[in-house]
Amino acid sequence: MLDRDKGERFLTIDTAIGPVGVLLLGYLLGSIPFGLLLTRFFGAGDLRQIGSGNIGATNVLRTGRKGLAAATLLLDLAKGAAAVLIAGALLPGGGVLGGLAAFIGHCYPVWLRFKGGKGVATMMGVVLALHWPSGIVFALVWLGLLAVLRISSLAGMSAAISAPVSAAFFGRIDIVLMLLALAMIVLWKHRANIDRLLNGTEPRVGSKSG
Repeated sequence: MLDRDKGERFLTIDTAIGPVGVLLLGYLLGSIPFGLLLTRFFGAGDLRQIGSGNIGATNVLRTGRKGLAAATLLLDLAKGAAAVLIAGALLPGGGVLGGLAAFIGHCYPVWLRFKGGKGVATMMGVVLALHWPSGIVFALVWLGLLAVLRISSLAGMSAAISAPVSAAFFGRIDIVLMLLALAMIVLWKHRANIDRLLNGTEPRVGSKSG
């Protein structure tokens, strides 16, 4: 019989949790539809039947509840950051997996038949937690363009594209491909907005649709 102290490898948190567990945890965190939950809880109606039907902060703003919109943005951002930090604590190098899974969970939540948000706020949380300088660039591009142009979709897409570019500029080559993948998904989720931008019919912040 082998001596447990010498011949048997005990499970560590790495092997017990593993990449699959980290991915599942990140997905579950990301899939919490804060916008939908907040608007229902505070009597603002079913967000999926308002404006664009999206569950993100921009559509929450169309309910006229600025506080709920701000809370949705912060919570969507926080769940992306939390997924990175928790996954990184559970599994060495797991932050990237956790952040990726949280983003996918937000965009494609199983609870809503995979019809989720467009991912900008959650991506910002992921970027901030993975590499805060790139996260600051993301925030400056997003908020700066939003303030100047008042077109939420264009500001969000530009911010998403800035993430892999700034990560490469700062030498974080290890996360560039992951951030590029997230940016491509953000663009895909905004494809209807892109059509409206090209047609000159994209609404500005404060309008009732889009």
